[in-house]
Amino acid sequence: MTTKSALSGIRVLDVTQAYAGPFCSQLLADHGADVIKVEGPAGDINRQLGPRPKNSPPNAFAALFQHCNRNKRGIVIDLKTEEGKEVFLELVKNANVLIENFRYGVMERLGLNYEVLSKVNPRLVYTSIRGYGDNAGGKSPWATFPAVDMIAQAYGGIMSITGPDENTPTKVGGGLGDTVPGLWAAYGTMLALFEAQKSGKGQYVDIAMADAILAMCEGVSTFYGYSEEIPHPSGNRLAEIVPFGTVRVKDGIAAIAVPPGRGWAVFCEIIGRPDLIEDPEFATIPARVKNTAKVYEVTEAFTSQHSKAELMEIFGGKVPFSPIMDAKDIHNDPHFAARQMLVPIEHPGTDKKFNTIGVTAKLSRTPGAVRHRAPTLGEHTDAVLQEAGFSKDDLERLHSQNIIK
Repeated sequence: MTTKSALSGIRVLDVTQAYAGPFCSQLLADHGADVIKVEGPAGDINRQLGPRPKNSPPNAFAALFQHCNRNKRGIVIDLKTEEGKEVFLELVKNANVLIENFRYGVMERLGLNYEVLSKVNPRLVYTSIRGYGDNAGGKSPWATFPAVDMIAQAYGGIMSITGPDENTPTKVGGGLGDTVPGLWAAYGTMLALFEAQKSGKGQYVDIAMADAILAMCEGVSTFYGYSEEIPHPSGNRLAEIVPFGTVRVKDGIAAIAVPPGRGWAVFCEIIGRPDLIEDPEFATIPARVKNTAKVYEVTEAFTSQHSKAELMEIFGGKVPFSPIMDAKDIHNDPHFAARQMLVPIEHPGTDKKFNTIGVTAKLSRTPGAVRHRAPTLGEHTDAVLQEAGFSKDDLERLHSQNIIK
């Protein structure tokens, strides 16, 4: 018997592009929601971004599109045409969720904003992701300004606390300014869906990329209100706990974190320096902070004599430690293999399979899964519209008028 996924029976209209929106809807698709990706005739710009297999056919797509659009069905509707809007409204009638991440005002100009769609389907959960949000959560003075990953990181505060020093604010690697808002959007969507099951009414879920980044920065948000001290980048070493950062090892750089409490005594025993457990210069957290340089000198005197693999064995199960894993390390790592965090997936136009990220939320009874690759442009248009009641004659006419593809 096939186990149903947690969101089986939920239908999502995914009118998103780029990264934040598609990442949000993919999280729902991974757990069984029927996510229908609605693209315009030109397709999502992400189809063109990132590496692609050699000798790819014209209908193939690049790596980033695969990364955040698997498990979806794909259709093409020209929403700039009146008949295209009518087709779309037919799909809205039976949808549970709509997710979009256009710039502020675009859906209003199309005549497809929440006020319109909620009349067509009062149970609809409508989620938007914009740089500075929409009106439902409080209209920002920058509501009409565009934003991308780096802009969200800059405005949300995380760049102000990231980097080697306060004169070198640094973007966090990876698309954090997109994926974190996508996570919050998925969370908000699920909350609204849960409430709709009780009330029978949908609502607007308003996500600002800048808000989502700020929510991840406790030093910039909560801590500042208590101390009124502006936090600045401190590199890879946490100032309040020592040692807690990167250190030299025999074959490169690694990360170590000795937690407060018994952690210091355990660490000292492991490195063969039990004399430091009660030493006034090292015994307490304030003492170690005051003598940060000496603590790291003692730490690296030990770690620099051992390789990353050796230190994983030495500290394993006792002191938090990790090598700095790169892409090759991760693709050959037993932890990620055991957790199925890299899953082979098909790519159009080639027999070779390529790894994509696995499902992160592991549910024991209703697990999610990577079921199929991202759709080619318009791959499921006819099937989805036939399910919605459109006849073959309707589809032929819409195709001939370039309303659908």
